[in-house]
Amino acid sequence: MDTPEGNSRRSWSGPRRRPGPRPTAGGARAAVLGSLTIPGRPEQVAAARAFVSRTLSSHRVGADDDTATLLTSEIVTNAIRHSKSGVDGGTVTIVVIGVPRGVLVEIIDDGSAGTPIVKGDLYAAEGHGLFLVQHLAAQWGYLRDPAGTTVWFHLPAAGEPLPSPASRAASVIGCGWSGRIGA
Repeated sequence: MDTPEGNSRRSWSGPRRRPGPRPTAGGARAAVLGSLTIPGRPEQVAAARAFVSRTLSSHRVGADDDTATLLTSEIVTNAIRHSKSGVDGGTVTIVVIGVPRGVLVEIIDDGSAGTPIVKGDLYAAEGHGLFLVQHLAAQWGYLRDPAGTTVWFHLPAAGEPLPSPASRAASVIGCGWSGRIGA
């Protein structure tokens, strides 16, 4: 599995864990709150937004619903425009995970030749999606493997402090979270 330099994910040769909630620091657990696979078509971005909003509302995670919905929309749009997910038969999967003191959202596409790139040109006509993710999420990153790319972001629950901009930038390629669900 190709992972970006500095990635904190490690290979594990021991027995596989059963699917379900993942243990986290302090004994608290992460839990998959929902997942949705949509066709890789632009008109399906609205379904991704509605799914994230509905999932966060029903589970009362405490993270900013509007920010989660916006960032999901941006990343799903990127997946459709810049990966194999946008070709006939392509799909995008959205996974919402409740983590201690916040939420983690993963968007899994069908892969591409390039890696996710943040464009910092504020005057460009397009290309602001990952720029928004970088500035609004507490942490974000991506993992690539032969099956595709997972772009993830973490939003804290209301009242939880945001990491400093420097530590957020350091988390861009590291993935201390789950990577690809079910793999």
